[in-house]
Amino acid sequence: MSDDNKKDLSRRQFIEKSSVLAGGALITGGLAGCATGSTNPAASSAVFAGGSETLKLAVIGCGGRGTGAATQAMKADKGIELVAVADAFDDQAAKCVKTLTRIFGNERIKVTPETTFAGFDAFEKAIDMADVVILATPPGFRPEHFEYAVAGNKHVFMEKPLATDAYGVRRVMKAAEQAREKKLNVVVGLQRHYQPSYLEAYKRYQEGAIGEIVSGQVYWNSDGVWVRERQPGQTELEYQMRNWYYFNWLCGDHILEQHIHNIDVANWFIGAAPVGAQGMGGRQVRAGPDHGEIFDHHFVEFTYANGAVISSQCRHQPGCANMVEERFQTTTGSLYTSGSNDATLTTRAGERLYKHSGMFDPSPYQIEHDKLFASIRSGGHIDDTPHGVEATMTAIMGRMATYSGKRVSWDKALASGQRLVPDSKDLDWNGKAPVMPDAEGSYAIPTPGKTRVL
Repeated sequence: MSDDNKKDLSRRQFIEKSSVLAGGALITGGLAGCATGSTNPAASSAVFAGGSETLKLAVIGCGGRGTGAATQAMKADKGIELVAVADAFDDQAAKCVKTLTRIFGNERIKVTPETTFAGFDAFEKAIDMADVVILATPPGFRPEHFEYAVAGNKHVFMEKPLATDAYGVRRVMKAAEQAREKKLNVVVGLQRHYQPSYLEAYKRYQEGAIGEIVSGQVYWNSDGVWVRERQPGQTELEYQMRNWYYFNWLCGDHILEQHIHNIDVANWFIGAAPVGAQGMGGRQVRAGPDHGEIFDHHFVEFTYANGAVISSQCRHQPGCANMVEERFQTTTGSLYTSGSNDATLTTRAGERLYKHSGMFDPSPYQIEHDKLFASIRSGGHIDDTPHGVEATMTAIMGRMATYSGKRVSWDKALASGQRLVPDSKDLDWNGKAPVMPDAEGSYAIPTPGKTRVL
C-alpha cells in the first residue's frame, strides 16, 4: 500500500473529510467544469443555466441498472442527449442503445456505431465525449471509472456500492476530494436519501420526536438474484464478467451490493459510521460453482461510538421469510422504515406520532436524477460521496467480519492492504481472471476462523 493510500485512514479523519451532507443536501454556488468539451473546472456549467444548452450524457455499464438510470436521466431533463455508451460487452451496449432509442427516439439518442464502445478501455472513450456520466458497471470498476470522470471534470451519477475493497474505497475518497474542489455534482444511487418516506421520518427523528437510537435491526432477506451459467467457448474472465454477482472482485457479495441500502440507513439516522463489527455467515443453499465464491447469508453486529448496536441480516435463500426494512429502538420510542414507502414513529406507550403512507409518492430513482440535473442547470452542488463511501466501507467491514469470524475495527478495515480488483489495463479476455477455479471448476470459499481479510 502506498504512503498516499495510508493517509487519512482513521475513522475520525474519515468523518471530518466526509463532511456528511444528510439526504444529498444541495449547496448553491459556483459549479465546476463540464462545459461541452471543456477540461477547465473554471468553465463551470453556467452555459447550462436555464436549460439553454444541451447536456451530453454517456452511460458506462449498459445492463439493466445502467439502462434504467439513463432512462431516468433522460426524463429528468429534456435538454439531455445520449452521445456515447460503453460496456465490456458489445451486445450489452447495443441492447442499451436499442432500448433507449425505442423510448426517446433518434432525436435524443445520438449514439452511433462509432460511439458505441466495448472492452475494458471503453469507459475512457465514452467519458471523454460527455458532460455528465452514469457509472453503472459492476462495482469493482467504480473507483477507476470515477477517478477518470473526475479528472475529466464530468458530473457523475454512480451506482452503489462505490468499491468492493478498502483499497478501492480509498481511491474513491481521494477522487471525491478532487470532485469537491472542482464543485462537480456527484449523486450516488442510495436512493433512500431522496425517498419522501425516509426524508419525512429522518426530519422528525432529527427534531427529537422519539429521542436517540440505541439499537436497531436492518434487513435484506430475499430469494436472491439471477444466475448466468457458463456457456461453451467462454473464457474464465468472460464467464466471471457475465456472472459478476457471484465474484467478490466484481460484486463484493450481497451484503455490499444489495444490503448496503439498509446499512446506509442505519449510518444516516445515527449520524456516523460504526467503529467495529463482528458477525457470522456462510453458504448453505447457493453452493454450486455457478454461485462463485460469495455467501448466501450474513449476520453482523455493528457497534457505534455512542454505544448503539445495529444488527444486520441479509439472506439469499428461496422459500424463506423475506423482509427488506429497518427497525430502530430509541430512548423514548421506535422507528420503522422500508423501501416500500412506509415509515412510522411510535412512542414507548404505543402512541403513533407519525405514519407515512406513500402509495402515490414519486419514485426515488427518478427524484435523484431530477435533483442532479436541476443542480447542474442551476449552478448548484450536490455531493453524495460522504454517505456513499461510509455505507460502502461499513458493508465491506461487515463482510470482513463474516468471512473471518473475527472482530474487525473500522480503522483496520479501512487501512486494509487487500486489493481484489486489478486495473482495467491489466485484464485480458484470454488471460487469467483475478480468481480462478480448481480442477473441478469450484472456487475457494471463505472459511470463518481461517480466512484472512486484513
